[in-house]
Formats: sequence, C-alpha cells, structure tokens
Amino acid sequence: MVEKERLQTKINEMINYFPWYKDYLSSMKLDNLFQLPLITREMLEKHYYHQDFNPAWKIYQTSGTSSNKRKKIAYSKEDDQEYLDKKVQIYARFLRDKPIRTAMSDMGTGHAANTAMEVFKSVGLICEDIPYHLPVQDHVKLLKQFRPDCLYTMPSILESILSATDHPEQFGIQKVILVGEVASAEWQKKVASRLGIDRQDIMDTVGSIEIGTIAYYSHEHGCYLFVEDLVPEGIRAEEVGLNVDLLREDERILTLTSFSRKTFPAVRFVTYDVVRGFKPIQVAGKMVPSFQSLVKRVGTEWKHGEKISFYDIEEAAFRYLDKATIWIQVDQNKLLVWIDSPFITDLIQKQIQLDIQDQIPEIGIMIRNGILDEIQVNIVTDPKQFQTDRVKKKVIHHKQWERH
Repeated sequence: MVEKERLQTKINEMINYFPWYKDYLSSMKLDNLFQLPLITREMLEKHYYHQDFNPAWKIYQTSGTSSNKRKKIAYSKEDDQEYLDKKVQIYARFLRDKPIRTAMSDMGTGHAANTAMEVFKSVGLICEDIPYHLPVQDHVKLLKQFRPDCLYTMPSILESILSATDHPEQFGIQKVILVGEVASAEWQKKVASRLGIDRQDIMDTVGSIEIGTIAYYSHEHGCYLFVEDLVPEGIRAEEVGLNVDLLREDERILTLTSFSRKTFPAVRFVTYDVVRGFKPIQVAGKMVPSFQSLVKRVGTEWKHGEKISFYDIEEAAFRYLDKATIWIQVDQNKLLVWIDSPFITDLIQKQIQLDIQDQIPEIGIMIRNGILDEIQVNIVTDPKQFQTDRVKKKVIHHKQWERH
C-alpha cells in the first residue's frame, strides 16, 4: 500500500504539471491509489500528446493518433537523468559476472537509441552504435569489425542480423540486452545457441517511451521484476472498455504509477501491454510484484521498430479505398494487415503497404535496408476465415469503415 502522504505529494505534483487532471478527481477520495482514475489512451490524446511543452524539455515523437498527428512525449532534464540512472544500475548488475569492456548499440531510432551511448559509457564501457539507415549487410560487417562484448538491440533487428550471416558466433558477443519488443523464452534460447552463449547471458527488458524502463528478466528468479519506484497493477480488459475475450484468465493489462516521472502523467497509466503470470514473489526478504511474460499489446498500437498505430494504417488505406474492413495481426513481431474491400487491387495493395511503411519514415528506411521485416498487407478472399477460433485469438484489432 502506498503511504497517504507520498500519494498526496504525487497527486499535487500531477495537478501542478497537468491542471486538467484535477477535473477527474472531483468526486474521488484521494487516499487510495487504486481508486484514482486510470490514465487511458483517450485521456492522453485529449490532454497530453498534442500539447505545447516547456521548450527546455526534450520531446520524443511516436506513432499517430486519431487526430492524424504523431504523439509527443516530454522528458525534463530530471526525467532524463532518472531514466539513465535506472538503466545504468540494471545493466551494470547484469554485466558484472564477465569481463565486459565494449558494447555496440543497434537500436534503430527513439529514446532508447538516443541515450544508448551515454548509458554504456556510464557503465564504464567503450561503446559504438550502428546507424539505423544502413543496410543489414553493413550491420553484420560492423559487428564483425568491432566484436562487441555486449550487444544492445531489439529482437526484430537481431533476427534480421542472424538471418544475414551463417556464423554469428564470429561476432564474439558475450552478452545481449534486448529492449522494445516481445522476446519469447524459446526465441531467446535459439538466439543464444546461434551466438554460442548461454540463455542466462541474454537479458530481456521491458519499457515504454512514456515511462522508460519498466522491468527486466531475472534469471535468478525466473520472471520479470519491476524497477524500483514503480507501482504496477494488472487490470482486466473491461476496466478500460475493451472486450473481455481479449485476455486469457491468467493475463492482465499492465498499468503503472511512477513516483519519479515528472513530465508525463504517470499515475495509473494504462500501457495496453498484456502480461501473463502477474503476481508478487519474495526477493531479498520482501514481497515484490513480478510477471512471467509479456505476450502482446491490445488497443491501437503495435511495435514494429517503433510504435505504429491503427491510425497510421487507416490513413494509408483511406488514400485508395472508399470502403473496407481491416484486420490486424502480430505474429513473431511481424505486423500483418488484412483488407477486405470491393475496390482493392494488387496495385492498390502494394501501394498501401508502401504507404503504411512510410507513415513513420524511420520504419520505411529500416524495412528497405533489411533491418525490419516488411509490413505485410494481404487481400482477404474469404472473410469467414476470421471467424475461426484459431485466427480470432491472433487478431488484435479490427475495424470497418466507409467514406461518405
């Protein structure tokens, strides 16, 4: 339970930074964190993502929203330092059992990519980074030349690199830190085998642009542990207006409160990330929250190098189609878009695919250079195929539209 005084201080801070938050508290008791309003996607679109921020803050942009604008997320100098300090602490602890001297960042774009060099230099390592716009063959070449002890990357990028070389063990990598996408335990085992390292030498981390680092996989405890100063909750789909059938019985939507994040409204922030096995465990004599795996994201955003939203996809499709039904799937970090429309042709299908990839220019560049898989746009020949249990469980978003 969060102390009342600490909670009240956080609420006052929220109101100071975000005066609109007070309007949601009028009829609520303010002495219980879990009775405060959830900070949902709709609330953030209305009040946060498109506001003008303090010019002294750093602004990061991610996927589009219903207003057809890319989202903006702010970090003050204090927030950025907190973000760096947490990563340095977690990474240093993971790397200390081996003589790690060098690191290479192959992260694409975004906050994690922009801060990678500073993080690893703070850990005490010599660090290089690979520019995201280079072809995958150049990523392989640079890894062979630099031979980093530690590789910092995303699962989809690492998958592309491994597919582009027959002997990845020649990179000399001893440790891998993953961030940004779902990385299943089985996938990690196969990657470790190809690199010639133990599974324990791969650490998967979970984070978001809004919060920063959220959790990391502890091989000692066999689960993901949350970073200090976060209060996590696991909520049901219906609590945020989503279909109850979206989640299995042992799955919850991750909701977070950060007592250190200042320039984002991080009180019961709904991440829309789905975790499995959310429960407290004992660590060093204390009960701490944990989860077994991150399995998917629900709502209107997915990771494909960067966040891409349903609105990005809809914007691209609307340029060519007056009427359509669309289904979206994610399979092994690959984004699949299925379109049923009387107006779609092979030429339009290909153009929509290209436009979706270029809605976020950085994604388009990485796809063309073989760093990310193409976003697959498929024409639906039989809509009944989406009514089967097998496909239904994998479909994560579905929308029908008609232009009038």
